[in-house]
Amino acid sequence: MKTKNSNLYSMIALIFSLQLFADGGGALVNATGNYVNAYTGDTTPFSGNNTLSPEMKTFYDKSLLENSRPLLIHAQFGRKQSIPKGRGKTIEWRKFNTLPNATALTEGVIPTGQKLGVSYLTDEVGQYGMYVAISDVLELTAIDPVVMEAQEELVNSAGNTVDELVRNDIVAGTNVLYAQKVVDSALTDVTSRYALDATAKLTPDMVNRARTILKKMNAPTVDGDYVAIVHPSVVYDLTSSKDWVEVHKYSDAKTIFEGEIGKLYGVRFVETTQAKIIKGADLASDSRTLSINYVSGYSGAITSVAFDGGTVAAGALVGRKILINGVQATVTANTDSTITFASTNFGSITDNTVIYPGEGGAGGTAVFCTMFLAKEPFGTVDLEGGALEMIAHSKNDGTGGPLNQFSTVGYKLTSNGAKILYEDRMLRVESGSSYSEVDVEN
Repeated sequence: MKTKNSNLYSMIALIFSLQLFADGGGALVNATGNYVNAYTGDTTPFSGNNTLSPEMKTFYDKSLLENSRPLLIHAQFGRKQSIPKGRGKTIEWRKFNTLPNATALTEGVIPTGQKLGVSYLTDEVGQYGMYVAISDVLELTAIDPVVMEAQEELVNSAGNTVDELVRNDIVAGTNVLYAQKVVDSALTDVTSRYALDATAKLTPDMVNRARTILKKMNAPTVDGDYVAIVHPSVVYDLTSSKDWVEVHKYSDAKTIFEGEIGKLYGVRFVETTQAKIIKGADLASDSRTLSINYVSGYSGAITSVAFDGGTVAAGALVGRKILINGVQATVTANTDSTITFASTNFGSITDNTVIYPGEGGAGGTAVFCTMFLAKEPFGTVDLEGGALEMIAHSKNDGTGGPLNQFSTVGYKLTSNGAKILYEDRMLRVESGSSYSEVDVEN
């Protein structure tokens, strides 16, 4: 008779029979019986099946999902949708139209009925995955519980992968508000990302503005409030407000979101380092900026400039944005000493005028995207519907090479990132912060 304890012991034994991880060399068997190196990125399939027992497969899948969930900061606010088996790679959401207000009735007269409109939004999913190899040598020498540590790293990878895919899709929404910056001690409106600087902070007043915009769009709340996903570098300016309420001081009982830290003006804030930062890469391999190598004729509208101050390969900047004197241009061609773009007037250019990366804020600084969300503004794949699984191969199942030197364990997930369902239920507020100079793009 099988007892709960015997099941537990079997599970523990199986966990530790999956050899401990290492990053050494070794061989794996492909589908045709040939041996290939595990670390070359070879795409030939393995021959063996997943060697986890059904019980352990369920255990690992649940563990992977439950431990990944705290990392799904953006994904937790989407409408979840499962993919039925045998339905291909397309996922579908239904979107209902907004009904108008009722009109006055005339006694004895049947009013005209309204059509309940439903539109269908679809998106294609893709697969993502990662595995790590286990060396039998490390099994003999390791002191730390490496299997558990490796599993933790896989969990972090899976959670961050899904959340980053979701984040990248929702920050592409069309509704944006730029924080005001300080000019001559006065707050000044900003109309473009590349004009934001470190003084353009997400203040309590900007939070109130964002909330008002969502309200005016009739965006439904999430349990009575809106939600904002914010980077730690932006949080300081908010928490210093006298109106900030820390999460443990809420007067009304609420289900606390993953990462929730507090509330301000009817907006609940969720903190994560995954919140989008836009900064742009360095312009040169050995320098963030370049300098104008001045020649006569740089006045009015121009189509190219000569530069020095860094090593740049021909064509490396094509498609990039640059800033000169606060004016943005898109690079159409470059050599190792010149940049070409559409006709642009940069104002007064002198020798050594700095050329900055133009994807982020003023002077190439970091711009922070805080996403203000109403109820279910986007759709995602439901990971609990089987879209996330753990896969393991024992060194003894034919994938460990001729000397059974390796086992592998990893995960595979299916995701669409996110599909925006309602543009009027989300607002991206872009701002600078005290960390705009030092933080990097993510």
